[in-house]
Amino acid sequence: MRPQPLIAVTDVDASARWYQDLLGLEGDHEGPEYARLTANGVLVLQLHRFEVEHHHGPIGDVNDKPYGNGLLLWFEVDDFDAAMERVAALRPEIVMPRHRNPAPSHWECWLRDPDGYVVVIASPDGTAPG
Repeated sequence: MRPQPLIAVTDVDASARWYQDLLGLEGDHEGPEYARLTANGVLVLQLHRFEVEHHHGPIGDVNDKPYGNGLLLWFEVDDFDAAMERVAALRPEIVMPRHRNPAPSHWECWLRDPDGYVVVIASPDGTAPG
């Protein structure tokens, strides 16, 4: 089983570029209504514009904020230090700066994407020994 998260966003193109810059993802299918972002050909994240219903109806309510209340988009990255450089270049709102999470013994940084979703970048477990 592999998760294939899909989030509703206000600007698919801008969000796709942001996630590509943050995580080094590639666009598999991109457009103003929907995008698939991949890493090495594996689907990592889907973006869908709020107002577009396609065959399934609306994904979310653009007026119901904050977006993603109770949701963390959590990404484990092998290049945590390089990811922190990409975070600095993007200049997002930082929720929790780089810190060591003692339970899994890894590094984390919590930030907000352009729509306000909380995104967590984490190093692999065991990479931040105490």
